[in-house]
Amino acid sequence: MLKAGISILETIDSLLEDSKGSQRTILKTIQSDINQGLHLYESFEKFPRVFDSITINIVHAAEEAGTLDATLESLSMTFKKQQEFVDKVRGAFAYPMMIFIVFMLVFTLILTFVVPRISTVFLRMGTELPLPTQILIFLSNLILEHTIAIVAGMIGFIALLMFWYRSNKKMFFYIIFSLPLVSQLVREIDLTNFARSMHMLLSSGIPIVSALELMQGVMYKSETRRMVQGAREEVLAGHSFSTGLRREKGVMPTVTLKMIEAGEKSGALDASMHDIAQHLDRQVTRTLATVTTMIEPLMLVIVGIMIGGMMLAIIAPIYGLIGNFGAR
Repeated sequence: MLKAGISILETIDSLLEDSKGSQRTILKTIQSDINQGLHLYESFEKFPRVFDSITINIVHAAEEAGTLDATLESLSMTFKKQQEFVDKVRGAFAYPMMIFIVFMLVFTLILTFVVPRISTVFLRMGTELPLPTQILIFLSNLILEHTIAIVAGMIGFIALLMFWYRSNKKMFFYIIFSLPLVSQLVREIDLTNFARSMHMLLSSGIPIVSALELMQGVMYKSETRRMVQGAREEVLAGHSFSTGLRREKGVMPTVTLKMIEAGEKSGALDASMHDIAQHLDRQVTRTLATVTTMIEPLMLVIVGIMIGGMMLAIIAPIYGLIGNFGAR
């Protein structure tokens, strides 16, 4: 709308007609601030959970340079790419999660419907049961006799887990990101976000030192944060950006470093970061496909072993009873 020549206040008025909920609250705040003579980025700063520091600084630079319409269009495209990126990650882990949920449902049904009926027969026969069968019967009795207490305990555990997650997000993500298959993927995601955000910041005219300072707060992995911090220190000391990235060895791929060096020499570092973001995006897509290919059969094998073990725990005593009758 800004690109079409519509003023920012008219744009906000038009958006307010179809908005509702939290979006309407944000637009109302922006409308009020602009009427009072404030800048758009100052309104954005009031909603830190909606607009991150990188977006705010890009909008700030665009307002000073008078290129707000082009910058907002660029941000829109970037957000679209980031959403597609997030959707890829979610899609990769949706199938394993579905398998796990189905397994838990099957396990619960076996404990609540199958095991109680079979355990009654076993107890009447007075046969000696193997340990796995005894464990299944114990769990079944526990669930049936203390259903309310178990449900309340599970709700309390989930609430406690959510509280712990909110107060210890860094520790939670550190544990998740340290897993063997996830660690490499998260590092590649970090590097992709780094390249894409650096392209936006540099294209908006933000100095490289300020851009690197902003980037330190959005990295997931500790090694990528150290890499960004080291690059900033090297640039402040008068060295090149690529030299700073080399301080944290093994984080940034050699091909990517060469592209950054070429961008620095030609004075087109922002364009190089855009090309790197596209290259790394394709690499993450390949890694996601590999991780998914490995996780799916692994989950199936684990679930198969656990369900097979439960079935054996139920069937083994039946075969024992049949053997006893045959002997008689």
